[in-house]
Amino acid sequence: MVEAVEIKSGRELKKMRAAGRLAAQLLEYIRPYVQPGVTTEELDRLCEAWTQAHGAVSAPYGYHGFPKHICTSINYVVCHGIPTPQQILKEGDIINIDVTPILDGWYGDTSATFYVGTVSPQVQRLVETTQECLMLGIAEVKPGGRLGDIGAAIQQHAQARGYSVVRNFCGHGIGQIFHTEPQVMHYGTRGRGLKLRPGMVFTIEPMINIGGFEVEILADGWTVVTKDRSLSAQFEHTLAVTEKGVEILTCLD
Repeated sequence: MVEAVEIKSGRELKKMRAAGRLAAQLLEYIRPYVQPGVTTEELDRLCEAWTQAHGAVSAPYGYHGFPKHICTSINYVVCHGIPTPQQILKEGDIINIDVTPILDGWYGDTSATFYVGTVSPQVQRLVETTQECLMLGIAEVKPGGRLGDIGAAIQQHAQARGYSVVRNFCGHGIGQIFHTEPQVMHYGTRGRGLKLRPGMVFTIEPMINIGGFEVEILADGWTVVTKDRSLSAQFEHTLAVTEKGVEILTCLD
């Protein structure tokens, strides 16, 4: 039995707005530190210190045993990369940093893919397309729309650019619990799936690969990589369905 999708009240949305803004501020804070020679362990340490200084805690830490405070996914790592002192950023890398602070019991979840120094035009095209996929998906969110509309928009744009969409991982409902219904697929068919209603809150977080969409999980039980070791990029926002359309909750303004 699929659990019901929670409808947030105005008061609850205000709390989620604050948590989402904090998540956006955290990503903006860490941006200048994404440089060649920096370890992912250092990025994790900086994010955790900033989160604590702003009265929040890091949701990933200890979540089903996850050992760090953020996820750092480099190059062919699709998602859930674990920061380590041995992992050093190199010129030309891309890294997705996924942060989820909990503020007053509410979760703000967002991620972005960053360039490490100067990247090749091929890499830049992948990252830009992935961000476009996210925004095209968000543009489909409105009362009466369907979850399938979101996935279809993302899939159409990615495939038109010659890329594939990861199918094993999806967006999710969020609030005072990290992952809830609905599951938001990044591929699909228009007019299919759950009908959207004002007050629904969920993430959209497409993972787009240069090669095939198949992935595998490494021996650590967390790190997801492309099966063909092709590059992958991801962007994520938390958003709310409103009476008139959509509000992105993980925005700086």
